[in-house]
Amino acid sequence: QVQLVESGGGLVRAGGSLRLSCVASVRTSNTDTTAWFRQAPGKEREFVAAMTWSGGDTVYSDSVKGRFLISRGYDMNAVHLQMNNLKPEDTAVYYCAGAPFTRDFYQTNEYVVWGRGTQVTVSS
Repeated sequence: QVQLVESGGGLVRAGGSLRLSCVASVRTSNTDTTAWFRQAPGKEREFVAAMTWSGGDTVYSDSVKGRFLISRGYDMNAVHLQMNNLKPEDTAVYYCAGAPFTRDFYQTNEYVVWGRGTQVTVSS
């Protein structure tokens, strides 16, 4: 059973940057699509960004488009989320999620494996 472990969260001022990483314990088809979601206190979990294994498809939510970049590392079991020009409304717990190949990126129930999350806090 693959496990996903996130890292890279922290406290940053508005306008700053953070780079999140998600490392899978093993390479399986359950990470053919890998995504980042986030959940702020009192809110539902929302889609942030996703990519397919080959990198042929990358998708972003409108709220992060142009500021965040999802990529796969040299270690093909790692997916990164570079977050630039952070805003206080980006404050949330960020979760990495994996799914068999899908282009239904936005649906949480497509994802079969989830990490425990990493906290991102952006101060104004």
